[in-house]
Amino acid sequence: MRFFRNIVLMGLVNIGIIVTLSIVLQVTGLSTYIEQSGYSYASLAVFCLIWGMGGAFISLLLSKTIAKWSMGVKVFKQGEGDSNIQKLYRILHQCSANAGLKKIPEFGVYKSPEMNAFATGPSESRALVAVSSGLIEKMTDSEIEGVIAHEVAHIKNGDMITMTLIQGIVNALVMFLARIIAFAVASNIERESQRYWVRFAVIIVCEIVLGLFGVMLTSWFSRRREFRADAGGAKYSSPQKMLAALEALQRRFEPMDNRAPQMAALKISSGRKGGFLALMSTHPPLSDRIQALKTATLIR
Repeated sequence: MRFFRNIVLMGLVNIGIIVTLSIVLQVTGLSTYIEQSGYSYASLAVFCLIWGMGGAFISLLLSKTIAKWSMGVKVFKQGEGDSNIQKLYRILHQCSANAGLKKIPEFGVYKSPEMNAFATGPSESRALVAVSSGLIEKMTDSEIEGVIAHEVAHIKNGDMITMTLIQGIVNALVMFLARIIAFAVASNIERESQRYWVRFAVIIVCEIVLGLFGVMLTSWFSRRREFRADAGGAKYSSPQKMLAALEALQRRFEPMDNRAPQMAALKISSGRKGGFLALMSTHPPLSDRIQALKTATLIR
């Protein structure tokens, strides 16, 4: 039932984004970027930027709502919940204070056997930190503090906004290049009716191929930010607690919760991937993160 609800939610969000951006492009007159003499490169560039950046930023603005809905996050305020929940809220409060956040993020728990957590939200003052019930059950207080500090570091570093900018630019570039290539190929076709379908087909193929390279690029940036968040987690809790959290994940990171694949990049870990799939992974191997943290903090 939750899986079906998530599909409906993401479908409605995507439809909303398409309708909103289509209206903007129609009103601004940028919906047509092909002239008799060829492409209007300026119009095409703006068209792609609006679609690429617009879609990414609308998703960012809705990220907290989508996360709560898709993962079934129950939000707790200060003083709410049992003693364990209140303890975790105090940890979040302390880590947020150590990081100098202007506002304590919302805190929530989602039911899942996985040991995981994520941070999301459109800004530092409108952020959410959520942990899984499996993490609460299987980790010690020190390990949980390391996890929460890691998520606070993501918020402090502005990682959600940074990834949105990168994703938006990549989306726009993929759209732009695909259409340039398609126009060049279709220009060699004499019949207009055939030219349209050739252009359409080439755009689809190019967006798929170039999109794969785009995923590799954004995944590389995502992996870099995990190392920074680990360093921040060590700073806002302690190196020992951050290391303990990563080692606990390495020992016991099973099972994985795949209800909302769009949340994978936001979590503290995404499981193991090898070979070509490693290039698509949003997280570095836990062994690499542990070694990097030990080297940076001189923990042995």
